Amino acid sequence: MMAAVPPHLAGRLESLPERISDLLWSWEKQTPSAPALIEDDLCWSYADLATAVWQARDILLAQGVRPGDRVMIVNETGRAVTALVLAVSMLDAWSVIINARLSGPEIDAIADHAAVRRILFTTEISPEATAHALRHRAAFLQDSWLGGISVASLNSAADPEPVFAKGADQVAALIYTSGTTGTPKGVMLTHRNLLFIAAISGGMRGFVADDVIYGVLPLSHAYGLASVFLGGLYAGSCFMPRARFDAAQTWRDIAAGVTALQGVPAMYAKLLAHMRQTGLKLGQHRLRFTSAGGSPLDAAIKGACEAIFGQPLHNGYGMTEASPSMAMTRIDAPRADCSVGQALPFVELIVVDDSGKPLPQGETGDVWCRGPGIMKGYYRDPGLTAAALTADGWLITGDVGYFDTDESLHISGRSKELIIRSGFNIYPPEVEGVLNDHPQVIQAAVVGFPGTDGNEDVVAYLQIAPNDTPAVADLERFCAERLAPYKRPVRYVLCESLPAGPTGKVLKHKLHSLDY
Repeated sequence: MMAAVPPHLAGRLESLPERISDLLWSWEKQTPSAPALIEDDLCWSYADLATAVWQARDILLAQGVRPGDRVMIVNETGRAVTALVLAVSMLDAWSVIINARLSGPEIDAIADHAAVRRILFTTEISPEATAHALRHRAAFLQDSWLGGISVASLNSAADPEPVFAKGADQVAALIYTSGTTGTPKGVMLTHRNLLFIAAISGGMRGFVADDVIYGVLPLSHAYGLASVFLGGLYAGSCFMPRARFDAAQTWRDIAAGVTALQGVPAMYAKLLAHMRQTGLKLGQHRLRFTSAGGSPLDAAIKGACEAIFGQPLHNGYGMTEASPSMAMTRIDAPRADCSVGQALPFVELIVVDDSGKPLPQGETGDVWCRGPGIMKGYYRDPGLTAAALTADGWLITGDVGYFDTDESLHISGRSKELIIRSGFNIYPPEVEGVLNDHPQVIQAAVVGFPGTDGNEDVVAYLQIAPNDTPAVADLERFCAERLAPYKRPVRYVLCESLPAGPTGKVLKHKLHSLDY
């Protein structure tokens, strides 16, 4: 299904530039003195940001970066990575944007797979990036615009990829998936992919030049790169980067003037927990837009946030392979439920059966997507690309869902996470939503484990508020009142924290390592 295109977005697809860096030059000319980036006490205008990007370009050229090279940026979000990503774009190289909190073996495996020409580290703002830089014996550079960064030795064996004039063909970023369901894969996102999301997703959010866009989501995630950073840049907004999420700091930043807050549900859960633990009250603020994405949103978190902010908590659906947005709720038609909304303009969504035949409204099946945001493919893996993309351009998302009567999509879960017990299908988000309603649970993650009777056991991992551990019997009673017997967890694992990726999204494949 494809949603109607709002009039104010109708011409955006045809007017997109060829490179993501072109967005900056447009605002440098139109509003050179307008604020472009705020980092603590530093405030860059659009003229300043342009100067910083030119400086980053000169650094890259001096380090031997050529068109078609892959340039890895091991970073946490700040002014350095924003300037470097745009500078890499200027050179027609590819940004391989990696969160510094990945382990050494993870980073090294990605560097080898991508055959990167250079690795840069944002050492000034990230102890983890500094540790990786030391491990690589990288040379430290102090720049008046970018701050302290480090550069690893040149990989002279790296060959450049072909360069294309059209943004629809030229890769801008190589984003490695978080590994939620397995080994990370290199997703090739073109300039056109990212610009489409910046223009349409940002337009659906109503971003304008007066906005202050909160940048706590890492740029190593397509959500943070395209929807947040580039979405704001498309609108000429001001970007406020934060190296990592901290609930207390986020509340201070909201009070200081943030107007748009986007994050994963786990972030909102921690904001709520911080408020409960500290008794914090939200005073006057400019916040006008909040949204969640990246993992399922449950009703308890949505309702509590809406009560505090006095406005809807919007929801959306996406994945890296779609740059990432595919659907979102509309500002002018907020949802009371946890639907992810309708397809973005120019995007098609269908729900199909096992044979690929579209299913009618209300029937649950596999979700497929087609549109301008769909990736070019997986880097150096044509077999995986062919398995994920059909011959006529449909992305097989691996998610399961259904459409309701107004063509809004409801995601039931990932097909690989489906739990089958006694012939019944159990979708983990449904059970997680119930557990997240429990007052002592910060967030829940539900998975299936092989049981002794040939069935799968439902196992719940629960992050619990400090000094507030519930009794297992209480959890069992809570679920018994709300879930059918076959959906109830047979085991509860109480944890101080759940393994999570850089965005805060729970990494379910790592849950088995917890003692239970």
